[in-house]
Amino acid sequence: MLSYKAYCLDLDGTVYKGSEPIPEAIKFVHYLQRNGIEPFFVTNNSSMTQLQLQEKLQKMDIQVEADHIMSSAIACANYIESTHSGKSVFVIGSNGLKDALDGKNILYTDEVAEVVVMGIDLQINYDKLATACLSIRAGAAFISTNKDHVFPSERGLVPGNGAFTKLVEHSTGVEPLFVGKPEPFMLELIQQKFGFKKEEMIMIGDNYQTDILTGIRMGIHTAHVNSGVNRTEEVQQEDAQPTYYLESLEEWIK
Repeated sequence: MLSYKAYCLDLDGTVYKGSEPIPEAIKFVHYLQRNGIEPFFVTNNSSMTQLQLQEKLQKMDIQVEADHIMSSAIACANYIESTHSGKSVFVIGSNGLKDALDGKNILYTDEVAEVVVMGIDLQINYDKLATACLSIRAGAAFISTNKDHVFPSERGLVPGNGAFTKLVEHSTGVEPLFVGKPEPFMLELIQQKFGFKKEEMIMIGDNYQTDILTGIRMGIHTAHVNSGVNRTEEVQQEDAQPTYYLESLEEWIK
């Protein structure tokens, strides 16, 4: 299985569940690194900064360079820089999203703005949602980091950013632009920066609606691992199928 140069692994549900590492995934990463391949980690979770994600992986015995970590927050900041430069931005999100925006010198406000960006926010409240809706009703661009309605944690499946984004969409009647999976924007950024061909890339994850569809839309190979959101039997009912089915990532080591 060492025929790829860019192994793009989802994090939540694939490499870990909340603060709990998935041992088979850790072994797989070590296997790649022993063979001279540094994998990429691609996550829809916008709550953590690149450094925080790097430190979290280090605590799970995964050593990774920061530029091999791609989050929906980083993708969002890149998109806003290229399409809405200079516009006022209202942010619902956590440190990861704000840090990514700061990295692109994007200024944000607590008032009604020209752009609304939504990422996971554990301190979300009615006032934030109201400001987002008022901005969008006044004509603001509506951008969301991802459409994940749930994400796996050590407590089980908990509400994701997509659930709150749907609330704002339902209230305003405006559909957001999503920059996270299943849109291929994050994979495109990796491809452009490192110069990979599509046949050299593979997307690996547990969630069909995000991870697997991202790879399919990108036109690269995919592998579904049975460790998180979707079980194998669920994925087998879908029209577009992943390239590989894995019970765990340890199967690729054998």
